[in-house]
Amino acid sequence: MQLLQAHSVPGRPLTLLYVGPERTLIVPVDAAGAAPHGAAITLALGTHRTARAFFRRDIPTPLELENAIASVEDEVYLAHRQYAAQGNASGTAWWSTDAHLVALAGLAGVPLAPTMLLTLEAMERLFQRLAAVSEGRPAASEGLPESVEFATTLLLLRELMHHMPFGPLHLVAR
Repeated sequence: MQLLQAHSVPGRPLTLLYVGPERTLIVPVDAAGAAPHGAAITLALGTHRTARAFFRRDIPTPLELENAIASVEDEVYLAHRQYAAQGNASGTAWWSTDAHLVALAGLAGVPLAPTMLLTLEAMERLFQRLAAVSEGRPAASEGLPESVEFATTLLLLRELMHHMPFGPLHLVAR
């Protein structure tokens, strides 16, 4: 939290995002820098959990991507309802120190820096490159790793950014 406080705007609420192997955490933080009791939202979506449920290989097929998207959207929709019901502002800045998300930003063309900003547009262009690879384009030609963890992390972030929804993701590289 101290790492984020050094980079975020003091006195403004923010939302923390962590995409883990078995779950995703969304933690609203108030203007005083505290996470109100019971405000954290846990989604049963993680990189390993989602990959096990939907992907049979390192590079998912288009059908596997579509099936995963449909399921992930449902879970994110429920989280969005809970987040909005708590009175969280739609314009709240979202932040993460998640190394996998920092790596995604780099693949999306965001220069590595102590703080980075991954826009929805840059993330969507990265996802379109993954979709092209799922349809048979070599991953190396797109500069993408042949990694189920990469594919799953990107899919989860895409659905969160679209359906929570939130604008750019502020990232702090450790």
